[in-house]
Amino acid sequence: PAQGLGPRSQGAVQAPEGSPASSPPSPRGQVMLLGDSGVGKTCFLIQFKDGAFLSGTFIATVGIDFRVRWLQIWDTAGQERFRSVTHAYYRDAQALLLLYDITNKSSFDNIRAWLTEIHEYAQRDVVIMLLGNKADVSSERVIRSEDGETLAREYGVPFMETSAKTGMNVELAFLAIAKELKYRSLWQPDGPHFQIRDFVESQKKQPSCCSFL
Repeated sequence: PAQGLGPRSQGAVQAPEGSPASSPPSPRGQVMLLGDSGVGKTCFLIQFKDGAFLSGTFIATVGIDFRVRWLQIWDTAGQERFRSVTHAYYRDAQALLLLYDITNKSSFDNIRAWLTEIHEYAQRDVVIMLLGNKADVSSERVIRSEDGETLAREYGVPFMETSAKTGMNVELAFLAIAKELKYRSLWQPDGPHFQIRDFVESQKKQPSCCSFL
């Protein structure tokens, strides 16, 4: 269930009471959505949670705290005036989904700035995945898939394009993150090896996936 989530049309969604720094330890699998305002973070999360697409224009998110299946997910604001709220969440996040809009060049150009913030505020071993969202709007595309792949390789992170509207690769993104975090929590020196980038690439080539954990 969502905490602090009211109807989107009625105003900004306030951050949950008690910041992550002051709250009791939360369940494993703490995931944070990052990216510029308007890239579709909240719609991406709602698609994963409810299998639905929120159309229309929404007032900016301040912070939403969801617990969905195996994961605790924080949807954060992309606007500069809310950035201090976002910073408070970084240190407790175990995984980060970093989104840009394939129809918006500035959202892609700002990915490097987001990665700089991640390296400054987040845990050193945080899991990062780069997502090019709004892949359904191909007629308005300004960022090639190859550009996203090149940037992801530069930073050594997995990448795929997604659509919060159609659900394309939304489940896969969270599944890959969940598998990586579960692997880390159960890791043993002689146990099976899991590579999130290899998993993402293998699943992207399949016509359909996924069974969630």
